[in-house]
Amino acid sequence: MTALPPDPDPARTPALEPGGGVTPGSTPPDSAQTSGLSEPQPRPRRRITPAALVGLVAVALFVLLFVVVALALALHLH
Repeated sequence: MTALPPDPDPARTPALEPGGGVTPGSTPPDSAQTSGLSEPQPRPRRRITPAALVGLVAVALFVLLFVVVALALALHLH
């Protein structure tokens, strides 16, 4: 058995305009949703988590590489 598609069938949905839009003031048809977390996530113990630190280092290396290549190209052109 196949699952139902998450969005309603436009051919069987009342009050849709041609192209699938709804008239002003109408509520669009509801589609399936995924619920969020039942509890808030716990706060990290550190101000900067290891994942955030790795991300910052990666961005810094990328910026440094960009600057080095830009300077090398600028000096090579003169």
